[in-house]
Parts: sequence; C-alpha cells; structure tokens
Amino acid sequence: MSDRTNIDEYFGGQEVSPKQMDFLWAHGWRHFGMYFFRYARVAKSDGGSHVMPLRINLSNFRLSTSQKRVLKKNQDLRCEIQDATIDDEKAALFDRHKTRFSENVPDSIYDFFTPEPASIPCHAKEICLYLGDRLLAVSFLDVGAFATSSVYAIFEPTETKRSLGTYLILQSIAYSLECGMKYYYPGYAYREPSHYDYKKRFSGLEFFDWQEWQSFTAT
Repeated sequence: MSDRTNIDEYFGGQEVSPKQMDFLWAHGWRHFGMYFFRYARVAKSDGGSHVMPLRINLSNFRLSTSQKRVLKKNQDLRCEIQDATIDDEKAALFDRHKTRFSENVPDSIYDFFTPEPASIPCHAKEICLYLGDRLLAVSFLDVGAFATSSVYAIFEPTETKRSLGTYLILQSIAYSLECGMKYYYPGYAYREPSHYDYKKRFSGLEFFDWQEWQSFTAT
C-alpha cells in the first residue's frame, strides 16, 4: 500500500456537475458543503490515522448473512428517499448523533451542508428512516453520472442494536442499483480501527491507495 501521507488538498466549489463529481470521487475527493478536500492522514491524540477512501463496485456486491439479519431487524422501519433538506428535526438528530464522538466533534449540521443541500454544490438526495413518525436516521447521498456518494449519515445513538449505519449503507446501495450506477462511495475509513469500521464489511469493496483503486478484504 502506498504511504502518501503528504496529501492534504482542498478547494471551493459551488456548482459541480455529475460527471465532475464522478471524477473527484475517483481521485479520493469528498466535500462538506462547498468545501472539497482530500487528505491521507488525520491527526489524533493517539498519533493519527491513515485515511482510506472506499467505494463499492456494485456489480460485485452481494448481501452477507449478517447484512441479511440487519435488513430483517429493521423491516419495521419506513424508508423515504427525496431531495435533501435540512430542518429542525434533522438538526436535533445530528446533535444527539455527535455525542458518539470524543474528538473532532462538529458544532452544527451546517458544518457539512449548505442551506440548499439538494443542489449546492451538487445534486443530493436524503434517505430517511422512520419508526412510525419518529426519525431514527438520515443519510445524505450525492448523485453523480455513474456513481453515488454518502456525504454524511446521522442516526439515533440509543438505537445501536439496529446497526443503523450498516442499514443506511444497504439502502444507499439499493437506491444506487435502482438508478443503474456503477459505484457507491460510502466515504472514508481508516487503516486503523475506528467508528467507521462498519464500512469495511461489504462485498465488492475497493480502497484508493492515493494512486489507484484496489480490492479490499477485511482482516
């Protein structure tokens, strides 16, 4: 694996086309609002973590036994997909969700989204999960020409037994397949163990070593 830990780049973008988004994702870029970035290392109190951009080659994706259990566990939830919006309910869920983190804790949901997340800087959907009328989780999903990419996911921290992070990825994969996409990007994880390890447990997974994409096998 290449150790290009010197990568730390960013730019601002207000209107980015679907094909441009595909190109950026394929080269390890992500964005929060209009701030586009890619970096190979995160400084932390334990010395830091090496960033791994991830994507799923949808033609190679197959449900695992454990993922089938997650689907069954959450069959009582209602899934709604529509253009992305930010409202008080999602902001309150975000504030509960961020209590999971002890470092780099964000201030606001607007650290990650513009006031018009459905169109600025690119087209984006939201995948909302409800138990009755109660919002349990939301994933914000950018839509490119041939790929989709999760921007950020938030979920109710009191519902850990549901594996809502995994369930949101499964719903994102299903939507991406329905749209005829080639790739789905679940975001970054780290080489080292972290809160994001659930992203590493999907078939068809690839990682970007900052030069090329390679198949990933969980250890």
